[in-house]
Amino acid sequence: MHHFVLLSFAASCVAAWSTFTVPHVDGQDDTPALTDVLAMGNYSTNATILFAKGTKYNIFTPIKFPTLTNVEVRIEGNISYPDDIASVQGIVGSSGFPGSWFTFTGGTNVTLRGSTDENWGWVDGHGQAWWDAVEQTNRPHGWAFSKITNGVIRDMKLWKPVAWNFATSGSSNIHTYNNRIVAVSDTDSFPFNTDGFSAGGTNLLFENNHIQNGDDCLTVGSGAKDIIFRNSYCEGGHGLSIGSLGKGGDVADVQNVLIENVVMKDSLYGARFKSWTGGNGLARNITWKNITFTNVMFPIYVTQNYWDQGIGAKPNSSSTNNTHIQDFLFENFAGTINDKPGYVEGSCVSDPCWYYVEGATGKEVVIFDLYPNTATNIVAKHMVATTETHSPVRAMCNSTTISSDVGFKCWDGLFIPTAKGLL
Repeated sequence: MHHFVLLSFAASCVAAWSTFTVPHVDGQDDTPALTDVLAMGNYSTNATILFAKGTKYNIFTPIKFPTLTNVEVRIEGNISYPDDIASVQGIVGSSGFPGSWFTFTGGTNVTLRGSTDENWGWVDGHGQAWWDAVEQTNRPHGWAFSKITNGVIRDMKLWKPVAWNFATSGSSNIHTYNNRIVAVSDTDSFPFNTDGFSAGGTNLLFENNHIQNGDDCLTVGSGAKDIIFRNSYCEGGHGLSIGSLGKGGDVADVQNVLIENVVMKDSLYGARFKSWTGGNGLARNITWKNITFTNVMFPIYVTQNYWDQGIGAKPNSSSTNNTHIQDFLFENFAGTINDKPGYVEGSCVSDPCWYYVEGATGKEVVIFDLYPNTATNIVAKHMVATTETHSPVRAMCNSTTISSDVGFKCWDGLFIPTAKGLL
């Protein structure tokens, strides 16, 4: 299903290699010295751009890299965003903001490499102050690894990022591994929108990543094809998500996604698919396999009726369109469902909560909220779940929306596997 052509970095390096060590001045912004050098065309080919170990860099303004060829950006020192919220907001709100604090604009054979040293190679976003203030205006996205062909993101360590971390929009043949995201609040405040990996592009392999955050661990957007996410740990967030797709009638296209061998702990969702009523297009050949979940509210949640619950009630749509889904498999899920009475997940700021599902009891291991005549071959099999209150496990599924065997009795009631769900 998936064919990866991840070229080794060394094999591509045949010309003379140069290294630029980013200079640092205490108390000053270290971005201009780097961007001035890059603007002269230096170190954009066959080079290492090094943030040196033992140095605490101040990246007080965004870095926008030019198109790179055979370049490694190596972060062995520590990097700090500004700790002043207003300063960051002013930059993010300006017309010249490139979209992320660190922006790659294209290239071939590009590596973003952190450090395996526990004390060095950290990128500090100072997110705690933003979370405590519930400040959600002009927040910075982190790392846009965009339009890269043959790339690596490895050994990166992000500490309290304000919001949104890695995105691979328009990239192909990317290997992302051994990265750590620690978006964990020390107080009762919630780390809103701290998405881990936003997978856009084609032929992307994510593995051995460790994510603690307050939003999607993984989100796969429209246009993404041939994506593998495996052997990873996700804690505190909003699941392994496809979408949302089809907003405003958009034509969605997601194909060939494999998500396997992932631990989900204290998450709102385990596996999640979301598309908007009135959307178009197709999501096809998507598998979630070997998922272990602990204290998760919605282990499997599929909806083709997504809407912005922060704006108001579910709209009445007369549209007969919807993003079609085909060949979805949920296999080997095991764990515990958080059905504790009175529990409210940290991102809930409304009543009812944005994640409220009408008719749900909180004991459902699987919810299929499907649109009639738009879902083909969607199956959940080998499901082993218990609720934390030891109540019977349930399912939600409307049998008028799908006629095929979904692996369990399609009804709003006890979770009862069918023969197909036990095969």
